[in-house]
Amino acid sequence: MIKRTLAAVLCAGLLVCPAAAAGAPQVEAGAAVLMEKETGTILCEQNAHDKREPASVTKVMTLLLVMEALDEGRIAPTDQVTVSAHAASMGGSQVYLKEGEQMSVEELVKAVAVVSGNDAAVALAEHIDGSEEAFVARMNEKAAQLGMADTNFVNCTGLPAAGHLTSAYDIALMSRALILDHSGIRAYSTIWMDTIRGGSFQLANTNKLVRYYEGCTGLKTGSTDSALYCLSATAEREGMELIAVVLGSPTSAQRFDAAQSLLTYGFANYTLVDVRPDQAIPPVSVSLGVADTVQPVLENGSRILVEKSQLNQISTSLQLSDGVEAPVEPGQKLGELIVSAGDAPLQRIPLVADQAVARITVPGLFLRLMKTLFLAG
Repeated sequence: MIKRTLAAVLCAGLLVCPAAAAGAPQVEAGAAVLMEKETGTILCEQNAHDKREPASVTKVMTLLLVMEALDEGRIAPTDQVTVSAHAASMGGSQVYLKEGEQMSVEELVKAVAVVSGNDAAVALAEHIDGSEEAFVARMNEKAAQLGMADTNFVNCTGLPAAGHLTSAYDIALMSRALILDHSGIRAYSTIWMDTIRGGSFQLANTNKLVRYYEGCTGLKTGSTDSALYCLSATAEREGMELIAVVLGSPTSAQRFDAAQSLLTYGFANYTLVDVRPDQAIPPVSVSLGVADTVQPVLENGSRILVEKSQLNQISTSLQLSDGVEAPVEPGQKLGELIVSAGDAPLQRIPLVADQAVARITVPGLFLRLMKTLFLAG
């Protein structure tokens, strides 16, 4: 739907966004992706499938599995987690958990989402699956389910480990799954400052965009000497949420500048619009059915992503089947709503049956014939 143009400057580590939209930013990063949440459309990409170290951006997947466990009721926010020696031994970013210390799931999630606590991430992993190894196996299973073909997780923290790799595209996929299916993560990812341990331990968000970028909803920072500075940043304006992934920026400031530039570009040039048919959708005739017609409806939501410059050019047209034979299944495709900008088609939205239509039986067919003859007489 959206043309992608990558210029030769990519070799210099610069990002070029779709040529169709004006003002594409250039950012310094080893890899980057800008994705729209609802449709999953990629608006910009640079080296999107290069396998790179993600550092603590790994914890997007950790948080995804934790939120799944919370939403499914397998764990509760008030559960008390006893910290193991393994969890307490984690280096890097941490909240200095002690072996045998107890902390609630809610406080541990806060520690992961706000200050990227490696010890808190491992404590949660062990609480959910019994060991970090079992949890990491689940991380890789989830990655496969999401189509993250560039990814292999070795731990749940993002601490340097041989073979622990992913890509900007895959990070966008798991970030989308987290914010799309588990909106409760916002209660944690939008915290700027908070405390744990009854107020005795201060937390300040490592994602500075939460404080100064309008509409920021999260999501996760990361940095190591080898991964450099990484970020998956999410923000929402006017009902559209975007995901900007930046990997391998030279400095912390540059990763935030890069993500901000990408998000601002996306909000300036794209929007989600509700499309409706220019006319009422007529029913489709059904032969040999208990009903003579079936009503087509839009299969999915009618919101589509368009460039703002195309807003005044949007039109729709219907393409419907001349008729179908029973039985008709609910959701059976009956045609398409074609959305265009000027003469260029943008999207085809399936039109499907709103209900089932059973095939008429021989006795039913006989009764229908008798009724027709009776009325004719």
